Amino acid sequence: MPRLVSVATAVPATRIDQSVAAGFARAKFAAAVPDIERLMPLFTHAGIDTRYFAAPQEWFFEHHDLAERSALYVTEATRLSEQAATAALEQAGLAPVDIDYIIYVNTTGLATPSIDARLINRLGLRPDVRRTPVWGLGCAGGVAGLSHAFHYALAHRGARVLVVATELCGLTFLPDDMSKANLVATALFADGAAAAIVSGDEHAGAGLEILGTRSRLYPDSLDVMGWTVLQEGLQVVFAQRIPDIVRDTAAAEIEAFLATYGHLIADVDAFLLHPGGTKVLEAYAEALALRPEQLDLPRGVLRDYGNMSSATVLFVLERHLREHGFAQGGLGLVSAFGPGFSSESLLLRT
Repeated sequence: MPRLVSVATAVPATRIDQSVAAGFARAKFAAAVPDIERLMPLFTHAGIDTRYFAAPQEWFFEHHDLAERSALYVTEATRLSEQAATAALEQAGLAPVDIDYIIYVNTTGLATPSIDARLINRLGLRPDVRRTPVWGLGCAGGVAGLSHAFHYALAHRGARVLVVATELCGLTFLPDDMSKANLVATALFADGAAAAIVSGDEHAGAGLEILGTRSRLYPDSLDVMGWTVLQEGLQVVFAQRIPDIVRDTAAAEIEAFLATYGHLIADVDAFLLHPGGTKVLEAYAEALALRPEQLDLPRGVLRDYGNMSSATVLFVLERHLREHGFAQGGLGLVSAFGPGFSSESLLLRT
């Protein structure tokens, strides 16, 4: 079976502590939101200590049109993607010419040619490398990217696939949007990049064996999460009921996925879940009857980086590999929810 052979991450230079972000939000939203103090626990209860952003702190106090945001996105997304991909190649002991297929995942910026084309030039990938940019899957995009890599490597046993997920959520901030959804986004989201390499089973070596994947779209839920495209940029859509949906659907969805491979939730040793926020993690814990320590890994990534959309679950995987390596024997569940409303899951031998 195809194997996950490396995961690497990169974050931009601007680090903002959550207390500083809370002060910014208080100053920005106070005039339009009379009960701003009642909403400030969004920051203190977010389970986040620090986040990283591609733009300097003062950038968020200014107005920027879509053209300016897009230009900054192209520059910074390319730089961070190259950094993460280079590290993933080094970890795997591979040269750029060894990559047969590159998948680039993103939801927070637009570029044509897409960032994968720029990476082919910057990294020195082969001119005949296959490439697929994946846009719009939000927080589920990282798992979906790995899923696509798995299925390609399953069909092409000699292939090596590079997956890059880069999100610059901060560049989507709209200073005139005084909605609660924007305030929630200001408390949660951050910037980051991650890269992973999946190898077909013709290649020997260490790695986490990928056993299978699952995708699910929930009917009539288009309004739960996503973007509204405005003249000045992308306005976040973030329904309050997201934790309730996770709580109501996660158990049945994951039980059905695991049953395909003859397993139960109790068989899973590592829950490598996307930490969309503390309420999402609490909903997962309740739905799957997990002990608090079983979510220490995703909770730690949320604390140290915030929610970086599609890249976040790869940060969780990177931390798992850093702590446990490629020791085989247990089962690892990788899962995330995203726009659609949808879920993506991956089963690993950890």
